[in-house]
Amino acid sequence: MYLRCDGIGMCMHFYRLCPGLERSCTRRKTQKWTVSLPTLKAILKDARRLICPCYKYGLLRNHIHKRSILCEALQHNLPPFTPPPHTEDSVYPMPRVIFRMFDYTDDPEGPVMPGSHSVERFVIEENLHCIIKSHWKERKTCAAQLVSYPGKNKIPLNYHIVEVIFAELFQLPAPPHIDVMYTTLLIELCKLQPGSLPQVLAQATEMLYMRLDTMNTTCVDRFINWFSHHLSNFQFRWSWEDWSDCLTQDPESPKPKFVREVLEKCMRLSYHQRILDIVPPTFSALCPANPTCIYKYGDESSNSLPGHSVALCLAVAFKSKATNDEIFSILKDVPNPNQDDDDDEGFSFNPLKIEVFMQTLLHLAAKSFSHSFSALAKFHEVFKTLAESDEGKLHVLRVMFEVWRNHPQMIAVLVDKMIRTQIVDCAAVANWIFSSELSRDFTRLFVWEMLHSTIRKMNKHVLKIQKELEEAKEKLARQHKRRSDDDDRSSDRKDGALEEQIERLQEKVESAQSEQKNLFLVIFQRFIMILTEHLVRCETEGTSVLTPWYKNCIERLQQIFLQHHQIIQQYMVTLENLLFTAELDPHILAVFQQFCALQA
Repeated sequence: MYLRCDGIGMCMHFYRLCPGLERSCTRRKTQKWTVSLPTLKAILKDARRLICPCYKYGLLRNHIHKRSILCEALQHNLPPFTPPPHTEDSVYPMPRVIFRMFDYTDDPEGPVMPGSHSVERFVIEENLHCIIKSHWKERKTCAAQLVSYPGKNKIPLNYHIVEVIFAELFQLPAPPHIDVMYTTLLIELCKLQPGSLPQVLAQATEMLYMRLDTMNTTCVDRFINWFSHHLSNFQFRWSWEDWSDCLTQDPESPKPKFVREVLEKCMRLSYHQRILDIVPPTFSALCPANPTCIYKYGDESSNSLPGHSVALCLAVAFKSKATNDEIFSILKDVPNPNQDDDDDEGFSFNPLKIEVFMQTLLHLAAKSFSHSFSALAKFHEVFKTLAESDEGKLHVLRVMFEVWRNHPQMIAVLVDKMIRTQIVDCAAVANWIFSSELSRDFTRLFVWEMLHSTIRKMNKHVLKIQKELEEAKEKLARQHKRRSDDDDRSSDRKDGALEEQIERLQEKVESAQSEQKNLFLVIFQRFIMILTEHLVRCETEGTSVLTPWYKNCIERLQQIFLQHHQIIQQYMVTLENLLFTAELDPHILAVFQQFCALQA
């Protein structure tokens, strides 16, 4: 059975809908966060032209060879469709930006690229999107299907492929597939077409670099991760001299920051000396520091530092495989700088004890990630005792950062491990990231990777407990269903145990959700504080608010909203009542209002 479908006839029917669709486009309000091309208007404009059965670019017309069959097939009367009305809990898809990187001037020698607003361009890219969606798990198959696109001799196919891949990679709030898939797909495409596609990819990279000043910070992050990974697969070869313009710019400007972050990511995939060798000497200021441990008690000038003698004793004890009790015995003699504080928390919190213990332990365990993880596991009890208070948790993170300041990857993995082992909590990490100690590194990528990783851990923790609660409730419901009259007593006992388990899980869910809400409150409160300080300072000094730091910070705030929008929407009322009130500066409040408008 065939559903009768004539391509030209459908175009005619569609064309009759144009006036109504145009009125709908006029009434549609444009969201401030999107810079969308008029996709629908472009389709409406070209509807009359597409009535012609001849397509210039040889796009597939599957209905042509089946016309005789379709004409004789059973016709169906489709019932009218009424869209559901809007409700308060309606969920709408996020706005999408129509991504355009190339035009007909970028490939003057090959076939002419369809115009940015032409329907042919939309059809080609939609077909390429479908190929990626169908084969993304098999990069070799996906690459082969892309380069075998029908009609490839009539279009600059490589330009279309690169544009579509970057369109998906830069899609907000998240790409359709994992980021590494796009890297491996582009590598495979370069292998299949070594004589043409690498040149197009290099041209695209150069264009993206030139547009860094206006690129969204989230997209810059993905550009950094892709480019560094791509370079690692091609011996880190790149014409760095072409980007020497970044050397004369403000270090906080997008271009020098991009180069610095790319080199730091490349070092994670190689080693420090290799990075120094691949870039010209003029780029030395942007090269990452040697990722070595900074041990403050290691040189002769440290003899006068408080706790030096205890650090020497601890080093001997660690090397002799001392127990936790022996470590506590050595640490008990460390003087407490806060002993004159009146509050109980200040009295119990001993920053010097944490500093001496962690400096010595992390220094001795600095050989590898595994050594550091083993140290955290072995002396977990000591860490928990020293970091019992909120201030203690913050100081643990401060000392760890001092030791590994030059090794962002080690900082990230240690923070991750400390959260997993509950040495520190998620709120402590958030407060530490916004603290004055990290102000110089506030705009660096690894800091925000840590924050998003922390948020994801908290969200997964809540979902895990909620799932356990749902499973327990389903188990209890099944027991009620299977209950028989002759074993009521035993079933009651089982039900009682399950009901107690459900009560405990319910309490754990409420506690976890409270921690989750508190984490977002901490993050948004700290955002408001630092942005307000910047705005007041600029107003007082009479300088422009729109600095590179401000652009980075305000877009990081937008990034938090977008990437975790499903969770944040649960706490919208609380955020509006406590933080994003009408008295807030319009620059900051606008971000919250734009986020609310996405679901309006």
